Amino acid sequence: VTRVLAALAEANHDDRGLAWPAGVAPAHVHVVATGRDAGVVEAAEALATTLSARGIEVLYDDRPKVSPGVKFADAELLGVPLVVVVGRGLAEGLVEVRPRVPAEDGSGVEHVPVAAAADRVAELVDGLLAR
Repeated sequence: VTRVLAALAEANHDDRGLAWPAGVAPAHVHVVATGRDAGVVEAAEALATTLSARGIEVLYDDRPKVSPGVKFADAELLGVPLVVVVGRGLAEGLVEVRPRVPAEDGSGVEHVPVAAAADRVAELVDGLLAR
């Protein structure tokens, strides 16, 4: 088993860290709360709970005394396939959804309405697992 993990890590990394395939990743989605505002934390917790209830494996980074930059760097090192950022965009009713590895067509970051975020993330996870 350890050789399999080492081979996967060797084949699925870049200069920023690991980029696990969805089927073997420690989680499907990494939810990052980037503010200390109660609304940000509440929205991030609600999204993480909703995704978990749908059977999506979620890693929720709610560390209150850690800067957003450190959280983003940690997310890249861990290599979870999708990162959902709940923070600045929440004032406009949006969350940021970005794949750890951009698609071949160059598409990457999406700004998704909070109300549609769980559906969009589930759709993206299904697509990643189907590969």
